[in-house]
Amino acid sequence: MAQGEAGLRLKALAAARGDSLAALSAMLGRNAAYLQQFVARGSPRRLAPDDRRRLADYFGVDEVELGGDPGRRPFTLPRLDVAASAGPGAFVDGEVTLGAAAIDPALAMRLGLREGMAAIVRVRGDSMEPGLVDGDLIVVDQARRTPDAQGRVFVIRIDDAVMVKRIARRRERLTIASDNPAAPPVPDGKVEVIGRVVWLMREPR
Repeated sequence: MAQGEAGLRLKALAAARGDSLAALSAMLGRNAAYLQQFVARGSPRRLAPDDRRRLADYFGVDEVELGGDPGRRPFTLPRLDVAASAGPGAFVDGEVTLGAAAIDPALAMRLGLREGMAAIVRVRGDSMEPGLVDGDLIVVDQARRTPDAQGRVFVIRIDDAVMVKRIARRRERLTIASDNPAAPPVPDGKVEVIGRVVWLMREPR
């Protein structure tokens, strides 16, 4: 979409919801005239990527409608209502989608993610500290369910408890451990590997 058309589309979306361009600019943390100048004068010529993404999410439209590159559409992951416990285990009845979050398609490609085979879940507890802390959001690749001898971090289910642990396969047996030496023992039970943790979605602490 041409940038002039993107400005007109933004104006139409704002009008349909009764939002002023000044209020939307404030939502982005910009000065009040930011979007008005984009719509009326074409300045800036293109919205900043973060601004465009936030507006697209707000209006529920594709970024392409606001001037995004069709070849750079975000890779979208579902956010599941499953707390992968880093403690003794979180009991869940099922997986409910809370919404979605987008990551850069180049990052998704580097991580080897495939549509429909990855999700975002929240960590609960402290048994995987210092690498993972309570409240962290992690990307879980459900296509990778085969631990190797190196010992990597996976989300697993033991009976009805969902947790995140470090797993290695040694002599055809799985060893399951916490990174925090003060953590309680991993409970016994049938182990199902849900997927490997491939990305941590937070700023450095």
